[in-house]
Amino acid sequence: MTFTTDPSIFKAYDVRGVYDTQITADVAQQIGRAFVAYLGADRIAVGRDMRTSAPEIAAAFIDGALRQGADVVDHGMIGTDMLYYGVATEDLDGGAMITASHNPKEYIGMKLVRRQALPLSGDAGIGDIREMVLGGRIPPAPRSPGKRTRTDILDGYIDHVFSFIDVEAVRPFDLVLDAGSGIAGMVAPYLFDRLPCRTTRLCFEVDGTFPHHEANPLLEENRRDLVARVKAAGADAGIAWDGDADRCFFIDGDGDFVAGDFITALLAEAFLRKHPGAKIIYDVRASHAVRDTVATYGGTALMNRVGHAFFKARMRKEDALFGGEVTGHYYFRDNFFADNGFIPALLLLELMSVHGRTLGDLLAPLREAYFISGEINTRMSDMDEVNATIDRLAERYRDGRVYRMDGVSVEYDSWHFNVRPSNTEPLIRLNLEATSRSEMERQRDAVLSIIQQ
Repeated sequence: MTFTTDPSIFKAYDVRGVYDTQITADVAQQIGRAFVAYLGADRIAVGRDMRTSAPEIAAAFIDGALRQGADVVDHGMIGTDMLYYGVATEDLDGGAMITASHNPKEYIGMKLVRRQALPLSGDAGIGDIREMVLGGRIPPAPRSPGKRTRTDILDGYIDHVFSFIDVEAVRPFDLVLDAGSGIAGMVAPYLFDRLPCRTTRLCFEVDGTFPHHEANPLLEENRRDLVARVKAAGADAGIAWDGDADRCFFIDGDGDFVAGDFITALLAEAFLRKHPGAKIIYDVRASHAVRDTVATYGGTALMNRVGHAFFKARMRKEDALFGGEVTGHYYFRDNFFADNGFIPALLLLELMSVHGRTLGDLLAPLREAYFISGEINTRMSDMDEVNATIDRLAERYRDGRVYRMDGVSVEYDSWHFNVRPSNTEPLIRLNLEATSRSEMERQRDAVLSIIQQ
C-alpha cells in the first residue's frame, strides 16, 4: 500500500518540513527504513538538535533504521558537524542528523550522509528514498532488527577542531558570542573556555523554542542583540551560529555584518600561509576578493556551483584544502571535506592574532577594493520565466566573459555578476560586485531592470 506523505519535504539537499503536519513520527520511521535500504547499511549514526520535536522524530527514525536491520549509534543531542565527525571517524555506513538547521521552530527535518560523511542530495540518494517512501517500495525488513548503542563523541570532536590552530598563538581578544539558543550553546564553551579571549555570551541556554530570536544569523533582526552588545562592549568581533551549529557568522567591531565571501578570503589566507600552493574552492556568487587573495598568497582558486553536495564532490576531486560559500558554509579537507561551524571561528582568531589586528582591521583593505550588492531576489511567475530571463541576460551581456556553470555569470574588467535560479521556488538570485560603489549601484540597477522587465 502506498504510504501517504507530502512529497515537497524531499529537498535538493535534505528532508525538511513542518512538524506534525508534513513530518510526523510515521514519516520519520519510513524514511529511516528507506535510508538504511538505500545505503544497504549495517551500521549508522543518528544525532538530533535541540528542537522540541527532535527527540520524537529521532526516536522514530532510529526505530525505522533498526527495523530495517541496521545497528544505530545514537549520539543524542549534537551539532550537525559533530554527526559528520562521528560517521567519518567511526567508519560507519552513513548517518542522519535530525534538524531543521536555521528554520523556525515549527520545522524539523533530516540531513543525510553516507560513508565518510558524503552528503545525499536530490540527485544522489534523496530522490531514491523519496520514491521508496512515496511508492511504498521499501524492501521487506529482515527478521532480526538492529541494535542501538549510545556513544559520546564530544571530547574527540573538540580535540579535532582544535587541531586546526595553534592554541598558544591566540591572543586575548574581546568577543561577543551568540549561540541563538541552539547547539552552539552546548559546544562553544568547551572551545572558548580553553582560549584566552574574554567573552560575553548571549543565548547560550539550549532551548528549541528560541525564546530570544530565531537561530538564523543571516537575517538582520536576529543579529540586533549581538550587534548592540558588540558596540556597547567595544568588542573586537562578534560570532553567531545557526541552530545546528554547522555555520558561523561574524560581526566586526563596528557592528557591521561580514559577508561570507570576505570570510572565505580571510580563511583562504589563513590556510595558504600554512600550505602554499593549495587549492581553494569558491562559489560562483563570490567576491573577487577570494580569487585575488588566493592569487596573492600563491594558491589556486577554483570556481564552483552553489550547494554543499557539489562543493564536497569538487573538493574531493581536486583534493582542495578549503572551500567557502557566500552563505556561511565552510569546508575543510582535513574535516572529511565537510563543513564545520567552529573551525572558521578558531582560524579567524588565529589569523587576527598573527597580524595583531582586529577583524575590522583585516577587512578594511577588502572593503576598500570590493563593493558587493548582496543577494537580491526577484520572484517570477514560474520556472519557464526564470530560465528565459537567464537566457536574456546571457544574450544582453554576451560581450563580457560569460560562464554557464550555475545560472549565468558575466565578468568585465571593473564588475561582474551571477544570476541563478532558486532550487525550490521560481526566484532569480542576483549577486553583483564592482570596483567602486557607484559602479556597483549603476550596474546592479541595470541588471535588475532587465530581470524585472
